[in-house]
Amino acid sequence: MTIHDSQSVPRKLIFNIQQRLKHMPAVALIGPKKIGKTSLAKRIVSDFPNAQFLDLENNQDRQVLQEPELFFPSQREKLVVIDEIQFAPEIFRALRPEIDQDRKPGRFLLLGSASGKLLQQSSETLAGRISYQELTPFLINELEETDSQQQLQKLWLRGGYPASFLASSEESSYLWRMDFMKTLLQRDLPSFGVRVSSSMLDRFLQMLAHLQGSIFNASNLSRSMGMSSPKTSENYLDLLIDAMMVRRLAPFFTNGTKRLVKSPKIYIRDSGILHRMLGIVHLKDLQGHPIVGASWEGFVVEQIANNLPIGAQIFYYRTQAGSELDLVIEKGLKRIAIEIKLSTSPQVKKGFWQAIKDISATEAYVIAPVTQVYKLKDDVNVISPLDFINQVLKSI
Repeated sequence: MTIHDSQSVPRKLIFNIQQRLKHMPAVALIGPKKIGKTSLAKRIVSDFPNAQFLDLENNQDRQVLQEPELFFPSQREKLVVIDEIQFAPEIFRALRPEIDQDRKPGRFLLLGSASGKLLQQSSETLAGRISYQELTPFLINELEETDSQQQLQKLWLRGGYPASFLASSEESSYLWRMDFMKTLLQRDLPSFGVRVSSSMLDRFLQMLAHLQGSIFNASNLSRSMGMSSPKTSENYLDLLIDAMMVRRLAPFFTNGTKRLVKSPKIYIRDSGILHRMLGIVHLKDLQGHPIVGASWEGFVVEQIANNLPIGAQIFYYRTQAGSELDLVIEKGLKRIAIEIKLSTSPQVKKGFWQAIKDISATEAYVIAPVTQVYKLKDDVNVISPLDFINQVLKSI
């Protein structure tokens, strides 16, 4: 298969959504702008005869939903898809009584581009009536495995937004990301109600890009940007997390007496967007850039975070004495320690081995761009991101 458009990349989420539509009255598909939610929804609704598709950025479709209490009962035999639901949050209030009147599965598929506000609105009114699914940029385990190393490098450089990953050249991919960020900051975020200048958010993102994978320090960041209060940078961060552009990784706490680092680590979620903020166009530019290690770390974190089995959580671990793990995955009694290295012959420091003991890890891995799994020492294996997803995550 030659990948040439987003339809040719099989999204692993399709099956999950199809299954949830068989059991739940409503399913919400959330994800950042330009991620392919609408295309994915259209592929799903092709199995539903007479599905009704409404886009709330379209004035005519908005008019259809002016009186949802009258419209919804007339559509009870159809799947109703509502795109860009965040533009009309009041619809959630109308959905609750309508679902309670007819709770059969597969009634509503809701698409939204801002996670926090959307989840808050819907959780207040639709508890027990809705299932949430997040559509991410392309993941390495969604791509064909032929030339997997080449695909891995391409995905890392360009990121997983369909138009960026599938562009005809590195230059075209980079230009798409430039236009995307301009639109996001100048049009999309203001349409969500964000009252911050696009130039300030752009500068804030630039700062976060240079701090990729670092501990978030609101006071230092606010001073660097000339802000009057650390609360301002915290608010900016919340906006970008809500827009699904930034990940806040919480620290892992143990019951011991170790002095722990307790602030979160921050990552720009899509590696292609990170590279756009840093002016990185080609792989050779990335390989010689000071951020290259942190970029790889953030890339691997996202691949794992978006493939976690149900019930699993991720954290990082760091003590004041220097014990450190890039990731800790916890599910039930399992506790997996992970170090992320950009080397085909990775070496780890003393702090890694101490951290394994600190958290009482049941398994430990070093994730690196290697072509085969091999043992580093004791029970610690060196493994590629794809093999970790396919072999380890699927077994927990």
